[in-house]
Amino acid sequence: MTFYILAAIVVSIVLGYKTKINIGFFAIVFSYLIGCFVMGLKTSEVIELWPIKIFFIIFSVTLFYNFALANGALEKLCNQLLYRCRKFPSLLPLAIFFVATIISGLGAGYYTVLAFMAPMTLLLCEKTKMNVVIAVLAVNYGALAGANFMTSQSGIIFRGLMDTANIASDTAFTYSSGIFAATFLIPIVVLGIYSVINAKRNQIQIESILPEPLDSKQKKSIILIFTMMTIVLIVPILNIIMPQNQTIDFLNARIDIGFIAIFFALISLFLKLGDEKKVIALVPWNTLIMICGVGMLISLGVKAGVINELTEWLSTNVPVWLLPILVFIISAIMSVFASTLGVVAPALFPIVPALAVASGLNPLLLFICIIVGAQSSSISPFSSGGSLILGSSPASMDKDKLLNALLFKAVPIGIVAGLIATIIIQLIF
Repeated sequence: MTFYILAAIVVSIVLGYKTKINIGFFAIVFSYLIGCFVMGLKTSEVIELWPIKIFFIIFSVTLFYNFALANGALEKLCNQLLYRCRKFPSLLPLAIFFVATIISGLGAGYYTVLAFMAPMTLLLCEKTKMNVVIAVLAVNYGALAGANFMTSQSGIIFRGLMDTANIASDTAFTYSSGIFAATFLIPIVVLGIYSVINAKRNQIQIESILPEPLDSKQKKSIILIFTMMTIVLIVPILNIIMPQNQTIDFLNARIDIGFIAIFFALISLFLKLGDEKKVIALVPWNTLIMICGVGMLISLGVKAGVINELTEWLSTNVPVWLLPILVFIISAIMSVFASTLGVVAPALFPIVPALAVASGLNPLLLFICIIVGAQSSSISPFSSGGSLILGSSPASMDKDKLLNALLFKAVPIGIVAGLIATIIIQLIF
């Protein structure tokens, strides 16, 4: 059975890459064929494997955040933040990183930030003579780090996947915070080293054109985003600080980011902060189908005992000290061709609890290794992030040269930096 499940995952990825059809559709079909005709399950049992909680959370959160996208609030905020950095040209890569992190952390998510910041960043390279490799690393790092924030798209997905792996919500919040911290600090070190080396050259020049201020609707959208983030973050943090307080414990058990996001989306509709049809259309349906389709196939693998077999093999055949590095390498290789959110995390997160018990390693270390590994190579032109950057390059830029820069420079830099960070994090744990 292990062979069938693993083969189905690989074939789904290959077919999705070759045909440009959503991997989730292939995963759903394989779930049906293997579940009903190999494992003998009823169709209703296979349908129940659809990760409804993850689907609801992603849908509701992105629905709310889409108001700030639809009315242009996040784009204007991005331009305002970049303008503030005009007096520090040598720090432009770090500025791009922080801007992308903030916008992504406010709910825009990885793909959305790349969609409207990658073209801007590549144009900046032409105007300012900034190194293209460092520039694309900066915007990619920022989009990833911000999305990994506990209340943003990827952070919410990570917590949802941990929930399906039977990890308590408080613990999942702590683990997702650790993932965010790691993916936020690693880029600062990499880009900081480059900025220090490049400071003496002083080749980068930023245009001093004051962008338009936010209008009334856009300001309200930003205020609502910060309000929701405060509500969702403050209760779990207070519960960690005061675990014996019954009132906080009561609230923490009932604070759900999905329902709160729907509540704030309704407020946004009442305030007419965006067109309802446009906001619904902006929901990342392709990402939802991919994550839930692959999640369905992974759940089938859990039901068939594949996860236990894989965990047992790793814990008995690989030395404990080598496990985090191996997990990092596997994730990095997978992410060269596949999505972190749609494939890597759903495939590897379920093995973490059992592997941690068998090896004695901290589950947080393994979760961090998976995401740091996956995101170290996510800029590959064969993966979703790198292909989006490649597709957004201006007509005047040589696409073949950019592809080579992504594959042979940006990816190696990301993997080496991630591997060094993994070894250091392993020493800490």
